[in-house]
Amino acid sequence: MMRGNRGLDWGYDMMGGGAWSGLLTLLFGALVIAGIVVLVIWAVRSGTKHGGTGTGSSPPTSAEHDDAIAIARRRLASGEITHEQYEEIVTALGR
Repeated sequence: MMRGNRGLDWGYDMMGGGAWSGLLTLLFGALVIAGIVVLVIWAVRSGTKHGGTGTGSSPPTSAEHDDAIAIARRRLASGEITHEQYEEIVTALGR
């Protein structure tokens, strides 16, 4: 083997970056992994029915609507809300 020409020697760093090359490779790998994690979190959240903002969810079914009215009626009876608040809830629910 020729010792004078470093390009033909085993173990020579072809990019010539030394420590910086390894650091940049590590940083790039961390960014790729972080990107994959963000994509997985986004996919899980967008796939759930009750995602964080509530946008895109289906309107309540008749049973859910009746449950909401029953809860409002129970809160009115226990004194948690006023009659005006009860009427606002019922109006908001579209009954």
